[in-house]
Amino acid sequence: MIRLALVLCLALVVSACAPLAVRPTGDTDVLAAQSAREAALADITHWAMDGRLSVNAGGEGGSGRIQWRQQGDDFQIRLSAPVTRKSWVLTRAGGEVRLEGLEGGTRRGPDAEQLLFDATGWRIPVAALAAWARGARAPGPADIDFSPDGLPSLISQEGWVVEYREWDAADPARPRRVFARQGEQASLRLVVDAWSVPAP
Repeated sequence: MIRLALVLCLALVVSACAPLAVRPTGDTDVLAAQSAREAALADITHWAMDGRLSVNAGGEGGSGRIQWRQQGDDFQIRLSAPVTRKSWVLTRAGGEVRLEGLEGGTRRGPDAEQLLFDATGWRIPVAALAAWARGARAPGPADIDFSPDGLPSLISQEGWVVEYREWDAADPARPRRVFARQGEQASLRLVVDAWSVPAP
């Protein structure tokens, strides 16, 4: 249950349906527009997201509310399970990562991914998720396909496949429904109820 909760805390993503038609990855106009959208998103260093998350990991499944608060390089990711009334919080502040809500008390470390791996055995690319959640590529090699409207339909990166199924009407646009999977190991679904840009 602890491992499942932590996967839920970190994974941002949702809603699998029949595949959409895509534009070729190499379409230079579409790629240029995506790069411009990613640059605009990178300028928004303080943002927040509230939504509903479900996960299937290692044959286990669950769902709950997720709140993500990002302030520059720092973040707080909170998952709450309405049925059990439990919550788990992963926080990065001042270069230290803190994981709360586990049996045995709070755990601390310098690296979110390593802290989670040590606590759960799961390799979750926390830094990349901050980009993927907003429909952007994380730094490093990535494959990307586009829907007919020019927005990403799929990003493949770091062993994860992230599919985008619905977007809002903001400028730049942000995902509303996303699905991600890491081979047969994990699948994650996210419905975003609200995006916001709080004051720094």
